[in-house]
Amino acid sequence: MNVIVLGAGAIGSVYAAKLAANHDVTVVARGAHVQAINREGLRMIGREVLTAQVRATTAVDAVPPNTLVLLTTKVNDNRAAAASIAHLVRDDTIILCVQNGLHGERIVKAAIGDRSVVLRAITQFGAIFREPGVVDLKVSGYTLIEAGDRSRAIALLLTASGLDGRVSDDINVDVWRKLIFNCVINPITSIIGTEVGGIADVGLDALNQIVIDECLHVARADGVAFDIDFLHALKEVFGPSRNIASMRQDLLKGKPTEIDHMNGAVVELGRRYGIACPVNAALVTIIKAMESRPVGVAADPT
Repeated sequence: MNVIVLGAGAIGSVYAAKLAANHDVTVVARGAHVQAINREGLRMIGREVLTAQVRATTAVDAVPPNTLVLLTTKVNDNRAAAASIAHLVRDDTIILCVQNGLHGERIVKAAIGDRSVVLRAITQFGAIFREPGVVDLKVSGYTLIEAGDRSRAIALLLTASGLDGRVSDDINVDVWRKLIFNCVINPITSIIGTEVGGIADVGLDALNQIVIDECLHVARADGVAFDIDFLHALKEVFGPSRNIASMRQDLLKGKPTEIDHMNGAVVELGRRYGIACPVNAALVTIIKAMESRPVGVAADPT
């Protein structure tokens, strides 16, 4: 199958590198990353070490028949990314939004219309963009795909390339589950300057629980309920992680974060339901202040 990875940062580069073993892969990325890949290949280090030969470009100029487009841009860039390919997609094109945040796929669907299939996906992989041409795989996981007529085929394709594709029983529930974890981990570890595992510090328990409770209140109003101890899961699942949250990576590079599509989305949806989320709102304010003050270059956590 033809695969286009649109927005090949850390996660997009991991997917491109692994899919290249079985498919014709094109990555769309920023100039320096593109130049390094075309010169020396796409290198993945960390939990897996390989060099993948993929085509790299800064813009999509064509979408061949039978193409899977993996949209791995930041959600902030969805409107522009979708608009850039809307006139190129076909009725056999599948656009898979492998992203964080709430309802980013709706932005893509609005731009694409009925020209092709648009599906939401969630990744449990974690990676750090080290330098142009090099991505560091920190966490191997799985890929959850929104149910649809072609979802099973996509899941099998991903699994065959080591990306463990699974079709979600209820993508809305899965999106909310990851969103709640992200609303705690991303801003708080960015503010205190730690790896993801730093979120398990007992001194953060009270703050973490308030953020979780606000999110759960809004989720229930949105028709999603959980019987999960999120605070316990934070410690068990993420405590050992040596990865760096995507929001902190963005801040370290002086780039805009996805805070509006994480905690900001919870605050906005809560407002519609008449639910106040003051702690999530405070985290949004702090992260936006940090965005205006670049904090330097990411250090190697190893």
